Amino acid sequence: MAIQRFKALEEVLNRVPVNVELPKPNVSDFYGENVFNKETMKKWLSDNAYKSVLSAIEQGTKIDRDSADDVASAMKAWAMSKGITHYTHWFQPLTGTTAEKHDAFAQNIEDGKALERFDGDQLVQQEPDASSFPSGGIRSTFEARGYTAWDPTSPAFIIGQTLCIPTIYVSYTGEALDYKTPLLKALLAIDKAAVDVCQYFDKNITKVNSTLGWEQEYFLLDTALYNARPDIMFTGRALFGHAGAKGQQLEDHYFGSIPERVLAFIRDFEIECYKLGIPIKTRHNEVAPNQFECAPVFEEANLAVDHNLLLMDLMEKIARRHNFRVLLHEKPFAGINGSGKHNNWSLSTNTGKNLLSPGKTPKTNLQFLTFFVNTIKAVHDNADLLRAGIASAGNDHRLGANEAPPAIISIFIGTQLTKVLEDIEKKVKSGKMTPEEKTELKLGIGKIPEILLDNTDRNRTSPFAFTGNKFEFRAVGSSANCSGAMTILNTIVANQLIDFKKEIDAQIKKGVDKDEAIFKTLREYVLSSRKILFEGNGYSEDWVKEAKKRGLSNIKTTPEALKIFSRKEFIKLFEKNNIMSEREQHARYEIQLETYTKKIQIESRMIGEIALGSIIPSAIKYQNSLIENIKGMKEITSVLIPSGSAVKASKKSVLADGFEYPESVSSSNGNGQNEMISAQVDTLKKLSTYISEIRTNVYKMIEARKKANNLHDAQEVANAYCDHVKPYFDAIRYHSDKLEFILDDELWALPKYREMLFTR
Repeated sequence: MAIQRFKALEEVLNRVPVNVELPKPNVSDFYGENVFNKETMKKWLSDNAYKSVLSAIEQGTKIDRDSADDVASAMKAWAMSKGITHYTHWFQPLTGTTAEKHDAFAQNIEDGKALERFDGDQLVQQEPDASSFPSGGIRSTFEARGYTAWDPTSPAFIIGQTLCIPTIYVSYTGEALDYKTPLLKALLAIDKAAVDVCQYFDKNITKVNSTLGWEQEYFLLDTALYNARPDIMFTGRALFGHAGAKGQQLEDHYFGSIPERVLAFIRDFEIECYKLGIPIKTRHNEVAPNQFECAPVFEEANLAVDHNLLLMDLMEKIARRHNFRVLLHEKPFAGINGSGKHNNWSLSTNTGKNLLSPGKTPKTNLQFLTFFVNTIKAVHDNADLLRAGIASAGNDHRLGANEAPPAIISIFIGTQLTKVLEDIEKKVKSGKMTPEEKTELKLGIGKIPEILLDNTDRNRTSPFAFTGNKFEFRAVGSSANCSGAMTILNTIVANQLIDFKKEIDAQIKKGVDKDEAIFKTLREYVLSSRKILFEGNGYSEDWVKEAKKRGLSNIKTTPEALKIFSRKEFIKLFEKNNIMSEREQHARYEIQLETYTKKIQIESRMIGEIALGSIIPSAIKYQNSLIENIKGMKEITSVLIPSGSAVKASKKSVLADGFEYPESVSSSNGNGQNEMISAQVDTLKKLSTYISEIRTNVYKMIEARKKANNLHDAQEVANAYCDHVKPYFDAIRYHSDKLEFILDDELWALPKYREMLFTR
């Protein structure tokens, strides 16, 4: 049974790094060479078509049919100059991954000849099958038609032999069936709302972009070991496995020297990233063994999301060249750190200003405080919605564990900015502000850049932390599409800025000075949002108790979190900001519930399959060998101990499989044989107990699964899997891991933690 395992280990030991050479001497020589970006468009497009695309990107204007034909023709010519034969609309269905259907440029014409064709119609719109993707009831199986539509704000790119065109994906009746469509609408909403507020401070600001810098954590596992672990192959995580003697306790992996094989892989996928214009900047070892991280520089959020999805796809493909498999599950190995995808979010203007970065004057710092405090207020008022946006079966293992932000949403801003907000509370009174108060306050906020320069800290335990010129949403899962979190965050901040502007305009209309109106409104927001600010250790039990006192939610499971999407206030929030209709929101709610249920169901089936088909048979083999050994030992003992010797035996016990043995045997002859028998008998008892517990719990789990499958409401099914099926996982694993610890190594079929977690 263990032959596959040992072959896998032997194969790993024989690995040699793949040599990776840069295609050209400098990255700048080939950066973006496979992207139809602005520089490429200038070369291949007419002036009118180029201006039309730029206007669509920067102003959101529509591209006319003639320009679309021109763009399509140029794209085809550029792609074919690189040997490309096919094109596809590349989109983000609600599966959480990307999708593509390839069509050839070549098409048959008369007399058996072929002609390469790609025009504006094919560029702008396609009709993929909409019935085979999750739709949450929007589409039936017999209603197959859906549409993909070109997104000109994200440039086309080449992978392999295919031209990929980023698109949105909607149903025949117009509902969004993807992640990109709501995100684009949320980005439009934050642009308009932020520009309107910026007009209080700088009339030159006419465009605001939401920016995103993601940090992608991941594990690497050798392909041979991966193939020998069916649980990891089918679920992304090790459903069984006793903790190794060495894990991450020495803290020697974080920022350590990158293993040679791993570095070869990283260099390879970085090169492919650069060709696709993905601005990868950072790479390093993460905390857990075999865990790594990469991160790019900031980009406009829509493009950043596309680039992250591309990166995850590239990593998977390139890892195979290097005999690795990438694990993006949030918690692939119990007992060591899991993986997240920190979303660093900010707002930038067409004037080059970061709205979450202080300036050099009280005016620019008042602008900074306006966006800073409004973001805090938005998160405070919509904390449960943000929690729902990061909910997944994988993230449930990570959130609240002693390495990741807790399931309680809180904000860290640092002690110095806390003091700034306290000054606003104290110095801004309910009545009219005196000139001295205004001057004193403006002098105080004028010092913010100095304060932030040396006094901003990072709180790794905070799910939402301010880190100098951005907010870092640390609770997003490693495998997640960033669109979900970014759609929610940009929507709630846009909605808050709209409310803020209404309040300020109303006060100005009543004759209140603009700056005074802003200060007073910010003071009210600080007072009402104070409970979500937390500077301490988010991992501690004390924080859980404190958060409960403050009235903050601690939503620990995905089914519980997803219920939030059905709340009327949140449905209304998305509707009034034109992000999603109630029908679209309900569809997503249903899809996420079904996805959670199916993932737990697959894990349950794998646990039963491995436990009954591999672990128990291995244990029984070992049990039988011990039984035979005990019998042999008893025969030898009967020969070695003369008849009439003083032997004392206790009562007999019977194992679950019917084997009878003495619980303890002692001999006056002192030869130690009977003590050895007693030790093996104790092992037999343990084996019998573990086998019995595993088998019993597996069958109970199967019965619980059957009951859950008979339910009809998606929320009830998800609840049943969470509350009644999933609890058996730990019980089965506990006894299985005990077996792993005492079984003969040659009988254990699954590669162990000590074999998987240290790259050779």
